[in-house]
Amino acid sequence: MNRYFTPSLLLISSALTTPVWAQTATQAALPTVEVNAPRLSRELYATPAAVSTIDRDAIAQGQQRVRLDESLDRVPGVFLQNRDNFAQGQRISIRGFGARAPFGVRGITVMVDGIPYTLPDGQAQLDAIDLDSAERIEVIRGPSSVLYGNAAGGVIDITTADGRDNPGTRLRVGAGSDGYQKVALQNGGVQGDWSHHISLTALNVDGYREQSSTEKYLLNAKLRRELGSDRALTAIINLLDNPRSEDPGALNAREVAEGRDQAAPNSLALDAGQTVDQQLIGLQYEDLAAGDGELYLKGFIAQRDFEQQLPFVGSSRLGYQRDYMGASAEYHHEVTLGSLPLNYIVGVDAARQKDERFRNAVNSQGAVGEPLADETQTATSTGVFAQGDIALSEPLTLSLGARFDRVDLDVDDDFAADGDQSGQRTFNEWSGSAGLSYRYRPQHQAYINTGTAFETPTFSEFANPAGGGFNPSVEPQKAWNREVGLRGYIAPLALDYDVAFFSVRVRDELVPYDEGGRTFYQNAGDTNRDGVELALGWQLADQWRLDSALTLARYEFDEFATPSERFDGNRIPGLPEQTWVSQLTWENLGERFATLETEYVGDLVADNANQTAVDSYWLVNLRVGDGWQLSPQTRLSAYVGLRNLLDEEHYSNVRLNGTFGRFYEPAPGRSVYGGLELSF
Repeated sequence: MNRYFTPSLLLISSALTTPVWAQTATQAALPTVEVNAPRLSRELYATPAAVSTIDRDAIAQGQQRVRLDESLDRVPGVFLQNRDNFAQGQRISIRGFGARAPFGVRGITVMVDGIPYTLPDGQAQLDAIDLDSAERIEVIRGPSSVLYGNAAGGVIDITTADGRDNPGTRLRVGAGSDGYQKVALQNGGVQGDWSHHISLTALNVDGYREQSSTEKYLLNAKLRRELGSDRALTAIINLLDNPRSEDPGALNAREVAEGRDQAAPNSLALDAGQTVDQQLIGLQYEDLAAGDGELYLKGFIAQRDFEQQLPFVGSSRLGYQRDYMGASAEYHHEVTLGSLPLNYIVGVDAARQKDERFRNAVNSQGAVGEPLADETQTATSTGVFAQGDIALSEPLTLSLGARFDRVDLDVDDDFAADGDQSGQRTFNEWSGSAGLSYRYRPQHQAYINTGTAFETPTFSEFANPAGGGFNPSVEPQKAWNREVGLRGYIAPLALDYDVAFFSVRVRDELVPYDEGGRTFYQNAGDTNRDGVELALGWQLADQWRLDSALTLARYEFDEFATPSERFDGNRIPGLPEQTWVSQLTWENLGERFATLETEYVGDLVADNANQTAVDSYWLVNLRVGDGWQLSPQTRLSAYVGLRNLLDEEHYSNVRLNGTFGRFYEPAPGRSVYGGLELSF
């Protein structure tokens, strides 16, 4: 298939797509939507950036609420893989950033309730995010360094409930194919100046493939105390216990043909998988009358114990004990600059992670042998930032931002057998942004912006193929983003639209390669990312709505050479250049609904040489549900979902530049799930 859709398909898509914030056809105008992920809170139509918001209904309606792709696949420019391998975790890319990660998240800032789940070295884990209590998700597509520091792809900002808007108790049970079982209990409410929300979930999944079961328990709680009309103090507790997540590994093409549900031989022989135990406590203070502005102070501390068996013989048993802490301060203020209103924010971020890491040899029988690494990795990041909006006229707003970051990475090598591999790297980085928003009608906006961003290698990406310590040949990558967008709402047609054209140039792109079963990284010269993200919607009638998101892009190496090969002009592996998700939803009175979803994922390549192609595919999903009022205080809801209704064979994950042709992690065929929720 062509790397781009035909013009006719593009026109059809434009007529059928929509962002997630559109309202009903009976409204003459959309209500004001405020976005907070850019830190400087703005009305959506005054924000000169590609921002999408997902509300609680879109997160929860008929969903398992287990994986982020359930909510984010409707955001253009965002692509998620690996929904079925909990040991590796979901891989998220925004405009191509983050695709290189073999596990976890790279190049994207992940925030949950104001706490950065992205570490100072740039990596993030998603396993402690509680989607059962999520109230809102905001996604910034594009460079985020001016806002948050060490990331080039964008921001995912999640806000969970605090009990003020959803009092009461909810008990939810779910079950489905491949041994899926989940129980969630929530309680929230307000009493005087106090409010609280507690969410406890238990998840068990056998998995579609061999060696892919998961057992996970999660507690997410908030306690808020009002200290007057303008001040409040909030405590956050997040506890994760993941005693088992197995890793089925990747298959080669022959093994896929023999049986898509099998695990890789080494995954079975070595019992590949991971265990995680994590605790996080946060404390946040807000003063909405601090002088003439608003003051926000946040602090947190976390501890994580992690151990993993990778699916290969050799240096494959690893783990760490991590201490992670951080704090931030922000001051928001509105002043007049001459005769022009200026709304600005200044702030500082600081964070520190300390990992006590080990790695051991494992033989073909799975016996753990001699230690191969023992080191302490410490990353410290500090950043100061400022951003402001100047209203040049009533419809025209100029936005400027700047940030300075210092990232210190230290390795203290305690493994003496191969000599002292200790080392230190320090990066001092400036980032800047400029944007112009023109609100030419009350509900129509045009904007343009440009910005720079940086992304340091993580500790795992600094791994040295020659031994311990830092790989001396790996450097941060730098990005320059340019973006033009249009968004608006046409009331007579109940039609809303969001279009963004982007062009990104990256220097020293970080790309993975495989050596002896382990993944290492190198700088790949320059890469280009160009594309268009379309979202346009139509409320067909009071009970019918069509939602969709389309991405057309080109991700390619501009200059990339190894001592033996050149990849100039090749596609960047792991990224489809077309994705298209559409949803047709029918809603009746109460909670009765039905949603038919189609998802198209274009073809991609699995290696830098572009010699291994992975075919495109279509998925069809269906969700239905209803609710019944049992008493004035009690309500029962039920839902059923069918995934991959047409039993399409495809891959949930593609491992990049895999050794011995092991690229493929097959996805399940047709599967069903359902659940009941009792609210009182």
